[in-house]
Amino acid sequence: MQPLIFLQNGEQGIIRRVGGAADTRRFLANLGFVEQAPVCVISKLNGNMIVNIRDSRVAINEDMAKRILV
Repeated sequence: MQPLIFLQNGEQGIIRRVGGAADTRRFLANLGFVEQAPVCVISKLNGNMIVNIRDSRVAINEDMAKRILV
């Protein structure tokens, strides 16, 4: 397992675990970041990421991407 932040543009992964405080996990779950969900990196810029998850594009910052393990 590795944090989502380490995936490169175009790479895909399966979410294995979402860490952080309960509020953070709930926020990410509402965006679709739940275990076993496939995720694909669309672009990265200065640690911020745009990812494709559940047929939606979502922008997350570096701090959030470090809490998502794929």
